[in-house]
Amino acid sequence: MKKIFTLFLFLLCNYSFSQVSILNGQDTTRRPIVTAVPFLLISPDSRGSAMGETGVATSPDVNSVHWNNAKLAFIDKKYGFGMSYVPWLGKIVDDMSVSYLTGFYKIDRVQTIGLSMKYFDLGEIQLTDNQGLSLGIENPKELSTAFTYSRKLTNDLSIGGTTRYIWSNLTGSISNYSDAKAGNSFSVDLGVYYNKEISLANRTSELSFGSHISNIGGKITYGSSKSLDFIPINLRIGTSLKTYLDQYNSLTFALDLNKLMVPSPPIYEIDLNGNYIIDPLTNEPKILKGKNPNRSVLSGMFSSFSDAPDGFNEEIKEITISTGAEYWYREIFSFRGGYFLENMDKGGRKFLTLGAGIKYNNLGIDFSYLSTIQNDHPLAETMRFSIAFIFDKIEEDIEE
Repeated sequence: MKKIFTLFLFLLCNYSFSQVSILNGQDTTRRPIVTAVPFLLISPDSRGSAMGETGVATSPDVNSVHWNNAKLAFIDKKYGFGMSYVPWLGKIVDDMSVSYLTGFYKIDRVQTIGLSMKYFDLGEIQLTDNQGLSLGIENPKELSTAFTYSRKLTNDLSIGGTTRYIWSNLTGSISNYSDAKAGNSFSVDLGVYYNKEISLANRTSELSFGSHISNIGGKITYGSSKSLDFIPINLRIGTSLKTYLDQYNSLTFALDLNKLMVPSPPIYEIDLNGNYIIDPLTNEPKILKGKNPNRSVLSGMFSSFSDAPDGFNEEIKEITISTGAEYWYREIFSFRGGYFLENMDKGGRKFLTLGAGIKYNNLGIDFSYLSTIQNDHPLAETMRFSIAFIFDKIEEDIEE
């Protein structure tokens, strides 16, 4: 399918897959946070997506690198790999998708390594300049590759670290006609996972907590070194409770909270025509409330909890809430459901999720479905398909 956009609109739409920006004037109440390469935050697999996009504290699996790299140390298998495919924004286009490959290898009882790759294909796009002249058909794409190391510190606690390379080519060969070029960056993820067996109503249960900061890395540019954009540094914290109802049935409840650790957009001074008032000293728009978003990565991270123009109330609005549940029968059949909520002023995503899975020997197949409150929402009816091959560890191959 060929989509006709100007280059500017295309870049804007790609920067934020769930939000709307205002070009003239500003909305002083709705201020979604916009970053570059938002594909890094797209949930890649069916299990976590079916549980309302929870995963920081759920039981470990082959896709743990995305949700919480520290969980890999708790995997009780020798090695495994998985593949996921997501037709993206299928309500409005038919050739955009996210593909995800991941794998792990357990070195010994306390150490596990993992690899992952995410590929975002934005489909064919007819690019035009500001005068409406065709610049040709391009196929923008983005890619990230990551290496993870996870280690148990105690029987109940683990940590993880990930290094990631990010490549974003939004314009293809259009760079022959402009200053645009592919963007590159590196980032790291840091994770902590705690899992404790407890007794609840005389039933064996597992209580887990997790925290994961992803995409801590340099800003990215698509041309001018003066135009640098934050990548989506994200803090995810959460908990889960898994209860074994009997020898055949188990039930898990999970809760995740997410917050972007990048600057909140300020409120700028505008004139009677709704145009920004430019400060002659800095040649930048004057800020009425909030802080200047042009900060270093570390400054942007640490001030992201106190820089919103409307103070603490707005900071709370920037937190998304994910809840989910998972039921297993004989560790063969699973059924999942969840709910995701984002404040209307910060993007307004609200959706229900459902999914199911089956495991047979070393093979696992999962599916998820997303249902939005709004029928015409671009994310409506998003489906994810995942397959995993997990191989049991061989006791004598794993050193004490």
